[in-house]
Amino acid sequence: MNPVLNKNLFLVKEHVGMFKAANNYDIYDPETQDVIMHCREERLGFFTKMLRFTDYKRMTPFHVEIKTPSGEKVLSVKRGVSFFLSSVEVFDGNEKLIGKFKQKFFSIGGKFNVLDANETHLCTLKGKWTSWDFKFVKDDIEMAHVSKKWAGFGKELFTTADNYMLKIDDQIPADNGIRILIMAAVMCIDMVLKE
Repeated sequence: MNPVLNKNLFLVKEHVGMFKAANNYDIYDPETQDVIMHCREERLGFFTKMLRFTDYKRMTPFHVEIKTPSGEKVLSVKRGVSFFLSSVEVFDGNEKLIGKFKQKFFSIGGKFNVLDANETHLCTLKGKWTSWDFKFVKDDIEMAHVSKKWAGFGKELFTTADNYMLKIDDQIPADNGIRILIMAAVMCIDMVLKE
């Protein structure tokens, strides 16, 4: 696992632009305001690009890679065509399957089961339908929290609605593989539920 994921606070800023088909983000360390990772969707086919501008956008496949500024791959997130419920695969920097997200049926606000590579349940990602607020929960213990609300050091620099704050609980050990899944989930939430 890349050591950049051992941090507990991440600010994810979406690239905003008219007529953009690809999902692109920069991930910052909110304490230093430095870009620590880039998230890019570079492998878009022609038909996928065209469908991204239609009502079928949420059904289109995606393959997003997160890399350090020096180009070292940290993880990738992939999904095929989705007609009803999404199943998203997460790979580490060496393209080894780490886990999956499986969307739950009839969940208000969005709910995913977070599974390891053997499909063992690790935690649940729960959202609120009234806001962009998601929690990773296992046995009623919050492991991480994703929100659009951030009032920290970088508030003046990052003020648009396309910013997401990820806070991983201090009790999650460094180098724990669940950190890869938590980071990947931020991209998953935005592309599957909020597009």
